[in-house]
Amino acid sequence: MKRFALSILAASVAAIAIAPAAYAVNFDQLRQENLEKSAVDFDRTRRENLEKSSAVDFDQLRQENLDKDAVNFDRTRRENLEKSNAVNFDRLRQENLEKSAIDFDSVRRENLEKSNVIDFKQLRQENLEKSAVDFERLRLENLEKSNAVDFEQLQQENLEKSAVSSDELRREHLGFALAY
Repeated sequence: MKRFALSILAASVAAIAIAPAAYAVNFDQLRQENLEKSAVDFDRTRRENLEKSSAVDFDQLRQENLDKDAVNFDRTRRENLEKSNAVNFDRLRQENLEKSAIDFDSVRRENLEKSNVIDFKQLRQENLEKSAVDFERLRLENLEKSNAVDFEQLQQENLEKSAVSSDELRREHLGFALAY
């Protein structure tokens, strides 16, 4: 019995080690095929864009914009940081509370205490008795209706209308048939 179990274990380990290699995709080959099909060569485009960007002096453009009275974002950022350091939000919050502003912490606590008292099942039942929409019943009806729809038949009809088969496209692009 132990021999049988060990042989099964060894076969499983071998299958696990070998199976991914059987489905390995040669991405370099696929990339080359796409390039031969006159697909966009992103490497070439990237190199061209890098060559163009090295010709542009962004520091010079930035300085020209500043000379044209453009917004100096560095200065604005520094000013905003200085202002935010000067603001004491805890003090402002306390002042607002003293001005009889809404104390959201206490309102939150009150609402949490109320939610422990509210019986949502009872409220749901009352709403149903008031002829409100019974979503559970609608959900069950829709599930029953969806069982009547034959999605495979719909897929076949679409394929007959010369629609694109996503399974076939997937197989073409991956280079091997998908196992179901």
